[in-house]
Amino acid sequence: MKFPGKRKSKHYFPVSARDPLLRDSMLQAMQPESEAGASYIVGIDQTMVDIEARVDENFVARYGLTPGESNILDDEMSEALYQELMSHALISHQFAGGTVGNTLHNYSVLADDRSVLLGVMCNNVKIGDYAYRYLCNTSSRVDLNFLQGVDGAIGRCFTLISDTGERTFAISPGKMNELHACSVPEDVIAGASALLLTSYLLRSKPGEPMPEATVQAIEYAKKYHVPVVLTLGTQYVIAEDPQAWRDFIRDNVSILAMNEDEGFALTGMKDPLMAADKALEWVDLVLCTAGPNGLFMASYTEDEFKRTTQHPLLPGAIAEFNQYEFSRAMRRECCQEPLKIYSHIAPYMGGPEKIMNTNGAGDGALSALLHDIAANGFHRTSVPNSSKHTREYLTYSSLAQVCKYANRVSYQVLNQHSPRLTRGLPEREDSLEESYWER
Repeated sequence: MKFPGKRKSKHYFPVSARDPLLRDSMLQAMQPESEAGASYIVGIDQTMVDIEARVDENFVARYGLTPGESNILDDEMSEALYQELMSHALISHQFAGGTVGNTLHNYSVLADDRSVLLGVMCNNVKIGDYAYRYLCNTSSRVDLNFLQGVDGAIGRCFTLISDTGERTFAISPGKMNELHACSVPEDVIAGASALLLTSYLLRSKPGEPMPEATVQAIEYAKKYHVPVVLTLGTQYVIAEDPQAWRDFIRDNVSILAMNEDEGFALTGMKDPLMAADKALEWVDLVLCTAGPNGLFMASYTEDEFKRTTQHPLLPGAIAEFNQYEFSRAMRRECCQEPLKIYSHIAPYMGGPEKIMNTNGAGDGALSALLHDIAANGFHRTSVPNSSKHTREYLTYSSLAQVCKYANRVSYQVLNQHSPRLTRGLPEREDSLEESYWER
């Protein structure tokens, strides 16, 4: 069946049960931007550009950078470094970055639908500069109309690669943390299917307004019952004060995205399944990527309406944990008798033959989950009396189906250099038919 939402092509993962109340004619009759059929994701990001360059050791030393580590640059040094790289044609790649920006871009490409980015942008954008490149490398379906203008540069992250392959990072924050609370539109968040945040937003220098803007967005999301989605970003941020992050997540977050290292920093559990299980104490839905071990998902569903898997039962720290992975995720508070449900999937096709870039695979998986959540919101507003909405589900699809989708998108990102997708997934692939998953 067609996946509900703007994209008209066949959604790639298997969905066999057609709702009798949903007709193609009904979808076609809807105005794309009508209030009834609107669905979108909104996110706050530190707007930055990723810049990769090949340099020698003398270059790194001349700018006083510590080889192999992350270094913070002021605006003046950052601009000088950038101009030298440009003048000597040392830059190999320049593309829009930022965890939330990457995720929203990929969501809009997958869904062929709107997302809204909140953050800052240079008031004076010049053709060819890196802020211009940020705009050019962001999907046209990402709504940038709510960006706050700043008199200065957005962020830059330089990846300087030596002849030996050593990577030295030089980060120039610029004005990326200057988003003010008054620039967070209440009505935009009120109408969203989800609010996407990253842990980086709550870490900034004294006096920078970004944390206050983030808290304001969370308050709006709570007010209108919009799920708050947090991607942890890096284990080092969480490891600084795990208990503070647990408290924050418990009080503010509905959906948590992390990798196994971030999960260990947060929960103390090295096993990604157990880390996801532990995180269910604080949130309603967990996505945990585990590199070559694939990815895990965990959530709640109503015990009375659980659906048993048709796949083999998997061993693990929780015996036969995927038994009810054909169930749809729900908020715990919406369940009379909440039942924990889990799913796991190995890397699609065993993973790419050559991994071009590990940066962004987790963001790609999260964009697939967000697409499914937005599709659920679209369907709920478009066909409110559908049997799919007799209970208040978080996702449109079962946990197992979302895993397939997230897994496929991760593969696509790993198979390319940039963390941002250039096109949606193919409409039809033999390897994505049911027969592949049954092998």
